[in-house]
Amino acid sequence: MVVQLAQERSVVNRFLAELRDEQVQKDPMRFRRNMERMGEVMAYELSKTLEYDEQEVSSPLGVARMLLPQEQPVLATILRAGLPLHQGMLNIFDRADNAFVSAYRKHRKGEDGFDIEVEYLSCPSLDDRVLVLCDPMLATGRSMVLVYKALLRFGKPKALHVVSVIASGEGLEHVKSHLPPGTRIWLGAVDEEMTAQAYIVPGLGDAGDLAYGAKL
Repeated sequence: MVVQLAQERSVVNRFLAELRDEQVQKDPMRFRRNMERMGEVMAYELSKTLEYDEQEVSSPLGVARMLLPQEQPVLATILRAGLPLHQGMLNIFDRADNAFVSAYRKHRKGEDGFDIEVEYLSCPSLDDRVLVLCDPMLATGRSMVLVYKALLRFGKPKALHVVSVIASGEGLEHVKSHLPPGTRIWLGAVDEEMTAQAYIVPGLGDAGDLAYGAKL
C-alpha cells in the first residue's frame, strides 16, 4: 500500500509547500518544525493501521470503555536528516522504542556514482514488532533497503512501514520491489525526476543541511 498525503485536501500541503520554499528554508527552525509536523500527521495516519483492544479507563466520575493500541511500534531513523521527522512521529507514538542508523553516500572519486555505507546501529529487538523506517527523502531507495536489511540482525518484524516526505518515482519502485510484501509506504509527495547525483527534482534540497547546517 502506498499513501501520498499531498493528493488529499489537507493542511499537510501547507507544511510540504513551506519545506520546499527556498525562502522559508532560510529559517532552519521553521524547516525542522515543518518536518516534525509532517511526522506527526504521518504517525496519526499510520496509527489507524495498528491493532487495538477495548479497555476500561477510570475517570473521577466513572469508567469509560476505550479502544487503545495493543503495542507501540519501533521507530527507526536514518541519521542525521531523519531526526526532525522522527521527532514528529515520536510526539505521537510517545511510548515507542527507537532505533538509529548511520548511513551515508560514499561518493566515488571523479564520478557521479556512489555507494551506501551503513555504520552505526542502535536498536531494540525487532522480533514480532511493528517497524517504522523514517527518512525524509526517498531518492534512489537504496539506503532504505540496505538499512532494513541491516536491522534484520535484531530480529524479524511482523510488519514494516516506510515513511518519507518526498520520494522519487524510481526510489518508490525500488523499495516496492526490494522490501517485503505487505510493506506500507507513507509519503508526502512523489516527484518523478532525479539529477545525475540522485537528488530529487523539484524535491527540496538537502534535508540534513537545511535542518542542521551545511557539512564539509
